[in-house]
Amino acid sequence: MALSRIWSAFIIVAIVVASVKCFFFGQSDIFNWMVIGKADDATNPLKLDGIIQTCWVAVELCLKLIGILALFMGLMSIAERAGGIRLLSRIVGPFFSKLFPDIPKGHPSMGHMIMNFSANLLGLDNAATPFGLKAMESLQELNPSKDVASNSQIMFLCLHAAGLNLIPVSVIAIRASQNASNPTDIFIPCLIVTFVGTIAAMLIVSFKQKINILQPVIILWVLSISLVIALLVLYIVSLNAEGIKSFSGILSNGLILLVFLLIILGGLYKKIDVFDAFIDGAKNGFDTAIKIVPYLVGMLVAISLLRTSGTFDVVISTIKSAFAFLGADTRFVEGLPTALIRPLSGGAARGMMVSTMETYGPDSFASRLSGIFQGASDTTFYIIAVYFGSVSIKNTRYAIGAMLLADLVGVCTAIGMAYLFFG
Repeated sequence: MALSRIWSAFIIVAIVVASVKCFFFGQSDIFNWMVIGKADDATNPLKLDGIIQTCWVAVELCLKLIGILALFMGLMSIAERAGGIRLLSRIVGPFFSKLFPDIPKGHPSMGHMIMNFSANLLGLDNAATPFGLKAMESLQELNPSKDVASNSQIMFLCLHAAGLNLIPVSVIAIRASQNASNPTDIFIPCLIVTFVGTIAAMLIVSFKQKINILQPVIILWVLSISLVIALLVLYIVSLNAEGIKSFSGILSNGLILLVFLLIILGGLYKKIDVFDAFIDGAKNGFDTAIKIVPYLVGMLVAISLLRTSGTFDVVISTIKSAFAFLGADTRFVEGLPTALIRPLSGGAARGMMVSTMETYGPDSFASRLSGIFQGASDTTFYIIAVYFGSVSIKNTRYAIGAMLLADLVGVCTAIGMAYLFFG
């Protein structure tokens, strides 16, 4: 019900804002571009995709997902038959059993979730999505009410949406392409913000679900993860921009190939038909990609309306005026467009970050803050649409509120880090 109300509000607000612009400010062609506009059309003043084009983009996105989902879910099927996922579940079981008390000991969903979190940590978006969808499918097997989000599903999605990421490679690459004097200067702030956001998500959901997070196992695991991240940070900060790029490529892509190798070797060792297992899993990946098309189309169209109507411009102008009236520093407002659109669309937020760098310069405060926003959170509403849609969840309960609250903590932390490092 919450998602339904938010989706409806997106559409209503967008159309109302567009109507005001049309009838009171003389922008008579705004309705036309909101419906049939194309971002690459030179005559389109909005430079954004309208409803029709957005529908195509949503379907194309799902078509691209088919191959990725088929590959990774096929490999996951081999790992499951070989017992690798259950082994991983037993390893993380002591920690996850405290955060996910409704999941039976050794259940495969624990292995799926840790694979998803690991892929997120390394910035492997293409791998994280299949692992995450498989985790949702496993959690759905334990869900007594199939159309209502379970506690475990909400905890998983909130932690996933927090987007704990070790190296924001794409942001660093974009900053380098824009000739920033130090493209990697947002690395530590991004890592701190994603870590704070993840802890905030865990605390928010744990409070709602009455989970005691002061248990020794949870504290030990959090401290251990913090130590590993700190050691990696100490090593990475000693590298230059080229060294970070090289290390990131070796770490992330090398680990993907290592996972592939271990899965195949495990399957051969267990004497299972690895190709048959792969095909069974790949079929499931195809079905999942097709299933999420309606959810993705609906969400992306609503987001498109918000963007093309100029609603974001109105919000930003209002925020800037309010802080200026209070006599506060308004430099951070120039980076806010990326933060506001990031929960809605990763691609749009990336474009907004580039636009900020082109407008204010890559080494400006606003551009660095925009980079932190881009590298320090995930696309909340995309995740909700795709992940809940993949298992036909209609009632998301408090999931959206928890995610947005964690996002707000992340935004505030990002602004604080920007002033601390670049202020």
